[in-house]
Amino acid sequence: MRVRRTAAALALATATVLGATCAPPALAADRQAQGALQRAEFPTGTRTLADGRTLFTAADGRVLQLRGFNVDKYGETTEADLREIAASGFTLVRVAVSWTRLEPARGHYDQTELAELHRVLDWAEKYGLLAVVDFHQDVYGPRFGGGTNGIPEWATRDDGLPFVPDPDDWFAGYFQPAVQAAFRHLYDDADLRRWQSDFYTTIARELRGHRALLGYDLFNEPFGPVDGDPSDPAVLAAASAALEQGRLADMYRRLIAAVRRVDSRSWLFVEPTVLVGQGVPTQLPGFADPRPGGDRIGYAPHFYDTAVEAGRDWDPAGGFVEAYTAAITAYPQAHRLPVLVGEWGPPDSRTPGNTELVRRQTAAMTTFAAGWTMWYWCHGNGGYCAVTPDGRPAPGSEPAFAPYATALAGTPVSESYHDGVWTLVFAPDRAPGRTAVAVPDGVPLTVTGARSVVHRAAGRAWILLTGNPATVVVTAGR
Repeated sequence: MRVRRTAAALALATATVLGATCAPPALAADRQAQGALQRAEFPTGTRTLADGRTLFTAADGRVLQLRGFNVDKYGETTEADLREIAASGFTLVRVAVSWTRLEPARGHYDQTELAELHRVLDWAEKYGLLAVVDFHQDVYGPRFGGGTNGIPEWATRDDGLPFVPDPDDWFAGYFQPAVQAAFRHLYDDADLRRWQSDFYTTIARELRGHRALLGYDLFNEPFGPVDGDPSDPAVLAAASAALEQGRLADMYRRLIAAVRRVDSRSWLFVEPTVLVGQGVPTQLPGFADPRPGGDRIGYAPHFYDTAVEAGRDWDPAGGFVEAYTAAITAYPQAHRLPVLVGEWGPPDSRTPGNTELVRRQTAAMTTFAAGWTMWYWCHGNGGYCAVTPDGRPAPGSEPAFAPYATALAGTPVSESYHDGVWTLVFAPDRAPGRTAVAVPDGVPLTVTGARSVVHRAAGRAWILLTGNPATVVVTAGR
């Protein structure tokens, strides 16, 4: 990423989708009851489709789609934010946490920070959301200008090497000698490895069993040593491959074991390096899950165009979406992993190219992802804020707010969103089951191809089919 993703929570209002306004908080008779009604189901397994996609499934076998937003990197998330995310039809939040803030001194955990994390998860539970806890870092940690984000000072060893920040390109900090040294020590030093594992075990013990906890994104945007000229794409690709096959793979094995010492329920997500955004396929190996029963490991790439992150409007002729889709396909297919896109979205969706980028990205993710969390939930008139001050989807971001099947009693065939109309084609399972669709009250919904009973309430539609049709089409929109 080439520019800092800043965000500030401004006015609080209820998002609108397809021109229909969700019920504002003051009109909800019982928000906790609504949260129970809309509660996202915890995925207990997966289903691999004929096209190679692996999707989450509920205990009853229905296919689950998890969609939502990143929150709390800046410590500003409120209960109203999570209430609005749920009221807008979403089922998932990715909650950024910082090793620096949670363990400011070796072995000393900040009880205020832990209480805040519990509070965010409690709000998620109250409004029926699941949460992925993201162990976040950008340019390693606060030693290198990261504020209170990332890896703490006491776990930073830079060998006294220089660090000269570039105010116009924060990502370039990764290539500074001091940052390179810090990553080498984190990956290689036995005591740092042990301390990092202890931290993960402590947090997993603290949060285990929380009803809202989906799992953990084990390391945000991993990076490491680059021997050679980082402006040379071949050098970067070689460094990325070496990291993923060696040091990073070893780190993931340690962190998987660290969480599994105390938590056998949660899902664990591994990220490739950010070069996947340049169309470079990951070289990560597969990972064994020591939990009893089926594996609960997923793949969590980010979906950013470097040129857009640098401030340019998106150019559809560049082939970014196509190259990215090709780059991330083979790994999850080979290992039968569900794909959860942890971050995506342009720094300004209002420009013509970026508006088209959001449309293309949401369409692409229906072909390979089991879920996603957009960057970032906040109210504002620009930047990454997904919602305007008056509570509407930011101009250009409307496709992210389109209806979708949160729980599908069948196999998805295709999904599209054009000119405000969402269309889902699916092959129903033989055993009757209720398909749940996130769609605002008042937005027309039709089911063709089968007789059906549809019940609607609180921004959801539940569809029960009668008979045994081969294919069913669901549309929503005006």
